[in-house]
Amino acid sequence: FCGAFTFRTLRCMGDERTYDYVCSLRAVTSVDGMTADYFLFTNKSLAEISSKIINEVEKNNRVTYDAISKPTGTIEWE
Repeated sequence: FCGAFTFRTLRCMGDERTYDYVCSLRAVTSVDGMTADYFLFTNKSLAEISSKIINEVEKNNRVTYDAISKPTGTIEWE
């Protein structure tokens, strides 16, 4: 899934500065939902996905990647 944050970041896009929102990619693999490993995207996939999000989602200028397994993290965000 892609989580959206309520804070914004400054970023230069082309010749302009933007002050827009951040989203984070979270993908896991799990058999039982009790434990999970983060999905290991290739660098090429991450570049393509983040570029697509930034170019097609209004008011978004940054994409992060959540790479933590469960446990120690949870699958969902609260």
